[in-house]
Amino acid sequence: MKKYFFALLMLGVLSVSSLSAQSLSADEVLEKAIAFHDPNGNWENLNTTFKVVMETPSRPKRTSIIGVDFPQQKFTLNVEKKGNSYAYELDKGSCEITLNGSEDFSEEEAEEFQLNCERGNFMKDYYTYLYGLPMKLNDPGTHLDPKVYNKTFKGKKYVVLKVTYDAEVGKDTWYFYFDPATYAMEVYQFYHDESKNDGEYILLEGLEEINGIKMPKTRAWHMNKDNKYLGTDTLEKI
Repeated sequence: MKKYFFALLMLGVLSVSSLSAQSLSADEVLEKAIAFHDPNGNWENLNTTFKVVMETPSRPKRTSIIGVDFPQQKFTLNVEKKGNSYAYELDKGSCEITLNGSEDFSEEEAEEFQLNCERGNFMKDYYTYLYGLPMKLNDPGTHLDPKVYNKTFKGKKYVVLKVTYDAEVGKDTWYFYFDPATYAMEVYQFYHDESKNDGEYILLEGLEEINGIKMPKTRAWHMNKDNKYLGTDTLEKI
């Protein structure tokens, strides 16, 4: 009888949790997700350094040291790949690039390693966007669909938010999957053209706390259309 009562009690708790998640607006879901990942609101004034190791089939491992200082508008990226190292240092409007510690490199080397300021700014946006989620969903030019979706992905039920962007910000359509009990972000997915099922989905596992922010420990990238595995990057503290 006690076991039966406990089962009913747990069923009731889960039902209430599910109903609560379903009754929330998209803004409220995002607020809860941000409260989980950045409970003290540290992202906006983040000043830290962390490491990301990218492993991709048939390609050499890439190790990146990323430094962000939002109050001073600084970003640094130091990459080790194939026995070489290159670095970007973006300081407000300035941009400095080095290859193996030298600012003197050939055009061929610049092309091989994509050493230009446009690439440096792209990598800054790339890293600060992905590791700034879900907080970055409050940025200007971001359009949060007011509908809260309930989807099952890889056998698990999620509360899902759909996001589009102003054209100058981004042209892809994104979906963000949150655990309905904790609002931890566990999957995100994007499409260039959703009708073609193109784009990718990214599975997030584990958490690494960086300056009080819970960031995904690993991100495994896959193609939407055929589930092809693309690679995994792993976040490490320094």
